Amino acid sequence: MSSFLFPQTQSTVLSDPSTYFSSNLLSSPLPTNSFFQNFVIPNGSQAEYIHPYLIKTSNSSLSASYPLLILFTTAVLYQTFVADITISSTQTTSQNHVISSYSDLGVTLDIPSSNLRFFLSRGSPFLTVSVTSPTSLSITTVHTIVSLSSNDDNNTKYTLKLNNTQTWLIYTSSPIYFTHNNASEVTSKPFSGIIRVAVLPNHNYVTILDKFSTCYPLSGNATLVEPFRVVYEWQKEGSGDLLMLAHPLHVKLLSNNYNGLVTVLNDFKYRSIDGDLVGVVGDSWVLETNPIPVTWYSNKGMEKDSYDEIVSALVKDVQELNSSSIGTSSSYFYGKRVGRAARLALIAEEVSFSNVVPTIKKFLKESIEPWLDGTLQGNGFLYENKWGGLVTKLGSTDSTADFGFGVYNDHHYHLGYFLYGIAVLAKIDPEWGQKYNPQVYSLVTDFMNLGQKYNSRYPRLRCFDLYNLHSWASGVTEFADGRNQESTSEAVNAYYSAALVGLAYGDSNLVAIGSTLLALEILAAQTWWHVKAEGNLYEEEFAKENKIVGVLWANKRDSALWWGPATCRECRLGIQVLPLSPVTETLFSDADYVKELVEWTMPSLTSEGWKGMTYALQGIYDKETALENIRKLKGFDDGNSLSNLLWWIHSR
Repeated sequence: MSSFLFPQTQSTVLSDPSTYFSSNLLSSPLPTNSFFQNFVIPNGSQAEYIHPYLIKTSNSSLSASYPLLILFTTAVLYQTFVADITISSTQTTSQNHVISSYSDLGVTLDIPSSNLRFFLSRGSPFLTVSVTSPTSLSITTVHTIVSLSSNDDNNTKYTLKLNNTQTWLIYTSSPIYFTHNNASEVTSKPFSGIIRVAVLPNHNYVTILDKFSTCYPLSGNATLVEPFRVVYEWQKEGSGDLLMLAHPLHVKLLSNNYNGLVTVLNDFKYRSIDGDLVGVVGDSWVLETNPIPVTWYSNKGMEKDSYDEIVSALVKDVQELNSSSIGTSSSYFYGKRVGRAARLALIAEEVSFSNVVPTIKKFLKESIEPWLDGTLQGNGFLYENKWGGLVTKLGSTDSTADFGFGVYNDHHYHLGYFLYGIAVLAKIDPEWGQKYNPQVYSLVTDFMNLGQKYNSRYPRLRCFDLYNLHSWASGVTEFADGRNQESTSEAVNAYYSAALVGLAYGDSNLVAIGSTLLALEILAAQTWWHVKAEGNLYEEEFAKENKIVGVLWANKRDSALWWGPATCRECRLGIQVLPLSPVTETLFSDADYVKELVEWTMPSLTSEGWKGMTYALQGIYDKETALENIRKLKGFDDGNSLSNLLWWIHSR
């Protein structure tokens, strides 16, 4: 596989990463959808949710909040940041805070002016700070300090009680001497060494926190060596075993394969917007998911007596294909049309009506090639060096163009549609596939690089979060609630399409990585986006009103969409279904839930395009009624077609 670099550009809309990254990191591509993104974009002061704490940093201090979950209305769930604990030194200068290293499971944040280095490990019940040279420290709170007491003769453990009922434990690697200055501050004599701070959510947890206070993680990596398996490994310091916290999906996947590597402390829990975080002892976790088959065609096939109806729709849909009348240069809407046409080719193959395939092949070539060879009028893919990745020509000068593709929003959505079309075209025309292999792999690695071959140009897994186990869609934009993702189904499509590219090229490694990320994205969607009456993670009040989450943020759950109100239930369902393809069956495998979702949506149906998505799901449990409804449709979503809906219903 030869490497390909799209034409280079200087973006006028991207921030300068050198403000907050240490100089040794700037020579490599940098993360653009990361769990710590708010720390490295102007002005670097919004909170990030690093389970179980909300963390805010300034250039002189770091604040932690053990957040309360607030139901603002039945439409919004969010965690509020309150500066429960702020750590700083009593001396400061005006240097920026700096990210000095990062990994899949943690980030090291330095406050050089205060001689403080924070090891912010995802899922650690402790905040860990290294005081790098003797420094007088200040611990403040927005609450009133009720008491500060030393728990041992060595002055290496203190209990801090606040008037909001919180208790915090402070552990140090050597003696520290605190003075309780006033109602909201304690200070220390000069100290150097390790400090660990943990909130105490339940007084029965003291013994456990004491036991594991001496072992701390510096960083953590997630590896995908075998299909459908992710292995977490932490680099740790200190003595004893490592205690971390697992969210509900971790617990589900861990339970498949403990292998004696870890001990799960089911009665040790911290609250979280993502569900209870459960204690796990062990510095290596194995997370295993069930295999998901990646196939070109429907999983169950179709009866031959349905072929005629599908062929009739195919003839009409294919006749309307015309690359010169795509009518948009938007990378998102253009990609949807490419994906729609590619579906027609695979449906034609499945119903043995191959005489329309040459027309579809011609359309796909004429539509895709201008993006790969730089001849598209008005837009195209370019490479920018500042962060390291693809932008569009429009997006390089306008942060709102192409839904923010130029500021690293939605890369997996847009590229997923193109890769679906490319996979199908490479399947039916292998010679074309080989000709454009280098460009195709550049699209894949922009958001699916694991660091083996392309790490000099693209960051590791641009969108996929290996702790949360799903993708984020928002890029280098500061948000009060952290990263977010709206359309899980388009994220699913991205990894599915990448796996199909692997099938088309005979690349078993790409099939394995794509399939694994696909399986995790589906499980995460079912865990956090699909809101079920029984056994869901959300408060009853929220769950009653919302059968599906609109936008899921690191720190918030919103029923509204970026582009539509919460009351548009058909929009909320549709954006979590499209594009309709064989993998949709796996994403919506729970027929009871699907029925609840469709019945919740039906009263608000008005748009022909969204009706198609709703009726498609109806077909999972009531094929005949759904088929009648689909036959009456007068219009379709721009990434969908009558052929595709008939294929879906007849393959139930």
